Amino acid sequence: MTTPQKKSFVAVAGNIGSGKSSLTTMLGKEFAWKPYFESVEDNPYLADFYGDMKRWSFHLQIYFLSHRFTNHKEIVESPDSVIQDRSIYEDAEIFARNLHEIGNMDKRDYENYVALYHVMTEYLRPPDLMIYLRASVDTLKQQIQKRGRTYEQSIKREYLEQLNRHYESWIGNYKLGPLLVVESDDLDFVHNEKDFRYVKKLVGDRLAG
Repeated sequence: MTTPQKKSFVAVAGNIGSGKSSLTTMLGKEFAWKPYFESVEDNPYLADFYGDMKRWSFHLQIYFLSHRFTNHKEIVESPDSVIQDRSIYEDAEIFARNLHEIGNMDKRDYENYVALYHVMTEYLRPPDLMIYLRASVDTLKQQIQKRGRTYEQSIKREYLEQLNRHYESWIGNYKLGPLLVVESDDLDFVHNEKDFRYVKKLVGDRLAG
């Protein structure tokens, strides 16, 4: 399969532990797309957030919104094909919404955040393809345990279940552009070449229309 000739902007969406970063790396290398990754290791709020979500939720979401808006703008303006690990849309549609619903972001902060999000995204061109890695909570927990980030080990199953419900609602109503849903529970595209070739073909075919 040949690399798509026109410029492509692909985003990879999915819950914590779904394999977004790995797939972003692998597809970026395969198609010669420039990868943009979620700011995790250098995030000044993430560890504090997992220790006290109510205290740090607004700070964390504003940090992610700013970081991803900057990346999205660079991607759209770049002449290069790009693949992005998690999109700006997930910040508001999934994470901020969930934090508000479970009482970890108050109404005032949430409404200000959503207003800012809508103003920012009005100026952004959506991805040419949104890939959603659908994974069960059991799969997510296994992946989180495997990668061993200390601050993630305290994530509760209920939190992942809540995020999955929001993801399914968002994906079910996604109308910004082409969408590819990858059922990933029975795939190991990191260690199994056949599984990766399968995902790669799905992506190539979807971009080719």
